[in-house]
Amino acid sequence: MKLQIHQISLAYDDAGHGTPVLFIHGYPLNRHIWQPQLEGLSGIARIIAPDLRGHGESQATSGEYSMELLADDCAALLDSLSITQKVILCGLSMGGYVTFAFLRKYASRLGGLILTATRAAADSEAAKANRNNVLVQAQTEGAEKIVEDMLPKMFSPQTLSTNPALVDKVRRIMQSTSLDGIQGDLMGMKNRPDSTPLLSQINIPTLLVFGAEDQIIPVDEAQAMHSSIAGSRLEIIASAGHLLNLEQPQKFNIILDRFLRENF
Repeated sequence: MKLQIHQISLAYDDAGHGTPVLFIHGYPLNRHIWQPQLEGLSGIARIIAPDLRGHGESQATSGEYSMELLADDCAALLDSLSITQKVILCGLSMGGYVTFAFLRKYASRLGGLILTATRAAADSEAAKANRNNVLVQAQTEGAEKIVEDMLPKMFSPQTLSTNPALVDKVRRIMQSTSLDGIQGDLMGMKNRPDSTPLLSQINIPTLLVFGAEDQIIPVDEAQAMHSSIAGSRLEIIASAGHLLNLEQPQKFNIILDRFLRENF
């Protein structure tokens, strides 16, 4: 399905009924990473999963994709779907950065948070320099080089060696991201603000879900966020890396199912 949002065409999936849960994918991915959740959780909630601008089937624009811009797109999607009740946001990696931006701008619209393989802190100076290097690489060598360099980091070693079908699926998902999308994401992530001060202010049900073998965001960062968010729950999934919802979909869905049933 597609809608016109902020003068661009935005693609999304929408399945199920009940409490709306908006799933926000990471970089450089698209909504298809949430297929196991659409299939496994739509019996207890309304699952909405958009392609962010420049990703999948959504229209690309040039320039920086600030986390606030992407959060505005998500809010406009909810408006277009006439969703006025409080929503739960589930953001993975960059999707978590968008979730924090949404929390800053639209806190009154939120009923709960699911922070997945993400971090609150802003980029370090070293991380900003690395994003600049990747930007240059994308401009000179194309998106394919970015995909092949990043792909092995997305999984646990076990998944990488034993599940080639999943690795290939994620490769195709990443290859569908436009060059504008890759560049826009990199600039937006590099310039995003530090969301750490927000953590102590969160007063809605919050679940943190991380892979025990995440190569991009280590578990100790999850534990630090959990300690800063009063009443939050932290779940660590074994034999899973950065894309834990795809690597261990049944375990991931059981955790979210319990969180949704207990809180909403």
